[in-house]
Amino acid sequence: MYKANYLMMTPGPTMVRENVLKARCSFFGNPDLDPNFFAFYEELCKKTGKLFGAKKAQTIIMNGEGMLGLDTACASLTEPGDKVLVISNGIFGEGFKGLVETYGGEVTLFETDVKKALDIDKLRIFLEKNKDFKYATMVHCDTPSGVLNNVEVICKILKSEGIMTVVDSVAAVGGVQLEVDEWGIDIALGGSQKVFSAPSGITIMTVSNDAWEAIENRKTPIASFYCNLSLWKNSVKEQLFPYTMPASDLMAFDVAIDNIYKEGVEKVRERHYTAAEYVRTRLMDMGVDLYLKNGYSPTVTAFCLPEGYNCKEVSDYLLHNFEVMIADSYSYLSNKVLRIGHMGENARFYRLDYTLKAIEKTLRVLKK
Repeated sequence: MYKANYLMMTPGPTMVRENVLKARCSFFGNPDLDPNFFAFYEELCKKTGKLFGAKKAQTIIMNGEGMLGLDTACASLTEPGDKVLVISNGIFGEGFKGLVETYGGEVTLFETDVKKALDIDKLRIFLEKNKDFKYATMVHCDTPSGVLNNVEVICKILKSEGIMTVVDSVAAVGGVQLEVDEWGIDIALGGSQKVFSAPSGITIMTVSNDAWEAIENRKTPIASFYCNLSLWKNSVKEQLFPYTMPASDLMAFDVAIDNIYKEGVEKVRERHYTAAEYVRTRLMDMGVDLYLKNGYSPTVTAFCLPEGYNCKEVSDYLLHNFEVMIADSYSYLSNKVLRIGHMGENARFYRLDYTLKAIEKTLRVLKK
């Protein structure tokens, strides 16, 4: 039997409170037939949507890890031949390219320095000559590097050009302000296992009226069932979900959202910024370099080890000797950086302090 027994200081999944785990073990009923479950789901969507700044946009909660939201957005908006702008300064930002192309979209990739927040001036110049896009994709916090992008300004620029916007905020929402209505975000995406500190397996999407109009006016069918947003628009009204919902996961997620409101939404965000500053200061005091030049997210920090250290060796030592798990990264950052997730329940002083002391001791032991 698999049993995890370590402090999980990764940038998702994050540590989960006992009351969330307990809720997940409660009797779940039949979500297909119980009218009370539909009422519960509707209320959960409303209070989760508030964390996205969604008053006009519809909030939908789906069964599947956050990647499901990215795939669903691209499947539902993209028709063969549609021109789509993929805005990237990181691995996940570029990853939208493959999703769009899967559904026949023609991608233009706009890239800026991966060690900095998206260059907005460069984007403005690009858009002066390139405007013919159905929608644009971007990442709020690109988790592999920990870079945070100013999606408020970016989305307002794009909307002024008549371009719809899709924002992956999986690793940011809750720890960073997000206002989908005010900022002109047509589809925003979140996941349960990051700042919300619930078990993985839940995707949150907010969908604007413009996005619904684009979906409803498609000339071709959506090339997916599981990733078909149109099946969700009236699911509560019609008392019919596209598939059986994971009631246990949603009950746990409900408690996790309540935890945020009980602490206070602004206090939670402040805690994230304080935690991030604490982590980065302690790391730099150890002689460790941060990966980014600017655009630091309050939810995750990527750092480079001094010469002579190996990322896997360090992370393995931490896990086996201190029962602390931190993360490597992906693609061109694999074995180049390590990452600490200071999001959700991870952003607690006692957890961060223990983790940083463990890193400091590990670096001393493994020094060559």
